[in-house]
Amino acid sequence: MSFFRRPDYASDTTQFLQALKTQHPELPAEQIAGRALLWDKAIDRQLQAEFQAARVAQTPYVYIPKQPSTAAA
Repeated sequence: MSFFRRPDYASDTTQFLQALKTQHPELPAEQIAGRALLWDKAIDRQLQAEFQAARVAQTPYVYIPKQPSTAAA
């Protein structure tokens, strides 16, 4: 060990999280289950392509309605 080596620093937040995980060993598994519930979803590529194909282009300025065009007769 080096003479100049400092002890490893751990912030208060890191110490709190380490203590929390020590007190509640089931917490990482619950975090993984929660992530799977909300974020880890299978993507249906065909359905996404259909959604993309069905998009309607937005008008350049949405606050003024488009005036009906008057065709010259």
